[in-house]
Amino acid sequence: MLDVTLRIARFTPKPEKASRRRGGSPFAKKSPFGDSGASSRPGRVRGKRWTQEYRVSVHANDSVLDCLLMIKREQDPSLAFRYSCGHGMCGSDAVAINGTPTLLCTAKVRDWVKPDSPDFTANEGFRPTGQPVDDDAQALDLDALEPGTGLVIDLAALPGFPTQRDLIADVDPMLDQIRRLRPYLEASGELKTTDDGKIDAFEYLQSPEQLARYELLSNCIACGVCEGSCPVYAGGEAFVGPAAMITVSRFLNDSRDSIADDRLDSLMGSDGASACQSVRACSMHCPKGIDVGEELWQTIQKVDAARKARQTADA
Repeated sequence: MLDVTLRIARFTPKPEKASRRRGGSPFAKKSPFGDSGASSRPGRVRGKRWTQEYRVSVHANDSVLDCLLMIKREQDPSLAFRYSCGHGMCGSDAVAINGTPTLLCTAKVRDWVKPDSPDFTANEGFRPTGQPVDDDAQALDLDALEPGTGLVIDLAALPGFPTQRDLIADVDPMLDQIRRLRPYLEASGELKTTDDGKIDAFEYLQSPEQLARYELLSNCIACGVCEGSCPVYAGGEAFVGPAAMITVSRFLNDSRDSIADDRLDSLMGSDGASACQSVRACSMHCPKGIDVGEELWQTIQKVDAARKARQTADA
């Protein structure tokens, strides 16, 4: 058993109060000074922020989610965090552990625990394109620690999103961006009908090679880990985000989809492919093993090619 301290960045929002918009008469239906639009955007949620420590005795193979459930049951029922399946399939429990976005349910204590010392620095960096994430290489050697060494795990809400409460981030901006890019198959062809006018069985055949082009991309669970790692995203106002672009890439690589031009058009805006700076931080901890940075680069190449082809045709 390990005695571990969970250092959690907590947040309790202030109760919302009814307030009138400043400027102009309070009885006017519309401000005489106009509406710049800034007031319609949700601002930073105000509230109380503090760091709280919880001490638990756990096994090295326990997940960080197990630790939080133990705290909620035995120490503090007010602690708020989101989870669902507990097996890395739903993507609802993304947080920042030791400053790194990842999933609570797949994060093992042995991989994320660190000495409670300001001199300790995690040996973590960017991985080359195509190289799988090796969490064991980043794990602390627990057997080499001196007796009595304090162990700690830092937890905070997923960065890049507004915090709703404690470890719960508001990922609606990411989901809205994904919905805007039509995350569903739009295939060509007419449905076959029987002699009496009923729809007959209809299928689109694919070769194993065609399936392999998008199969891994279809495993994306929209957890937001790539968004939280991206230094450009920050809520989606300046950049549509890696998760939305992965959705587009998934259908661009699907031989059944018939609106590739429209999908490329959707990424030609200032917040689309051109906003990506190719930092590739999004590739570091994808729980589904998608090399997000490489896929985004391939999509950017397709968008640039489509833009040049259009300029040539218009010339």
